[in-house]
Amino acid sequence: MRSPPRPARRRVLLGAAGLAAATALGGTAAFRALASRRGLATRTRAGLAFGTVAALTVAGPDEPALDAALDDGFAAIRAVEAAASLLRPDSALSRLNRAGYLDAPPADLTAMLAFALDLARRTDGAFDPTVQPLWPLWSEASARGEKPEAAALRAVVARIGWRRVRLTPERIAMEPGTALTLNALIQGHAADRVMAALRARGIEDAFVDTGEFGARGTHADGTPWRLGIADPRRTETLAAVIAPFTGFAATSGDYQMCFSADRADHHIFDPATGRSPRDLSSVTVTAESGLLADGLSTACMVLGAARGRDLVAGFPGCTTHFIGKA
Repeated sequence: MRSPPRPARRRVLLGAAGLAAATALGGTAAFRALASRRGLATRTRAGLAFGTVAALTVAGPDEPALDAALDDGFAAIRAVEAAASLLRPDSALSRLNRAGYLDAPPADLTAMLAFALDLARRTDGAFDPTVQPLWPLWSEASARGEKPEAAALRAVVARIGWRRVRLTPERIAMEPGTALTLNALIQGHAADRVMAALRARGIEDAFVDTGEFGARGTHADGTPWRLGIADPRRTETLAAVIAPFTGFAATSGDYQMCFSADRADHHIFDPATGRSPRDLSSVTVTAESGLLADGLSTACMVLGAARGRDLVAGFPGCTTHFIGKA
């Protein structure tokens, strides 16, 4: 399971041949020119979210509707952050972790947690939102240039277990010593919420980057969206390209936040051992929802390629791209 923020960018966005031309000709201005040839206006707005930069791009004939859609999209992002960002001490999830219970939890939090607990059940705990206590253990040891002592690791693993959480629409409660992270889901869920807000405004062509990706319609020049998957050992290059790209995609990798120079120890944890899984460098999953893509990509990192494929096969419409350790 993944724990706190993922600061680096992981994939390269391509919008078909038109985006390469737009970059060469001046970026945003060229992108707008491509849209205008189709009788469309375009807007792109970026802002800090989830410890990284979120960016939303929309196109359509009605400029005020585009601006309103972007307002709604970022409002959705802020609502998700308020529900479950561990970067915010006032978020509902941060308050839950401090108190051990939370009454009247917000809908975004209950939706993510319900999905997390169901995925934990489906994976026999390979995906587990209660891995949060591993994060301070590993980060503090890493700051000393060390790894956690075996006894300390065993003590923290004993506090992990998704069955330690009780969820109802009215209340979330946890056993003493339990702490939750939804960082393996929050950006995918945010992509869902943003895309829903854009659809509600009648936006047909959109690309959403909340740290995970969503796309509908087409690129500004009328060609399909494409999504590049970064090579985990040379992140400035592409390992593969998803084309055409519609729906949602999420990537989990060993290269975002590492506790060892060889990337054997990183921010994705096997809940059974408290250590990082060793078989894969990255997994990209496409799905009909960002929440599903995000959760499955993390689960597959823990399960490995063979068991991960079996898991994803149970969700129609999903695809996977596995990259092994170099």
